[in-house]
Amino acid sequence: MGMIYIMLIVSLFLAVFFLVIFLWAAKTGQYEDDYSPSVRVLYEDDIITHNQNKNNNGSTNS
Repeated sequence: MGMIYIMLIVSLFLAVFFLVIFLWAAKTGQYEDDYSPSVRVLYEDDIITHNQNKNNNGSTNS
């Protein structure tokens, strides 16, 4: 019976810990932009190729 109390206390501490971590992440803006990362993955190679072409032609990036 004592093991159940220990497991209950540990699970409550874990739940509070994850709640605090989630609230901290939400407050600092981790979940504000959920669209750009998915689109950025699609166009990342084009941007790198475009920048490399600029560097190969001798002009500088702004």
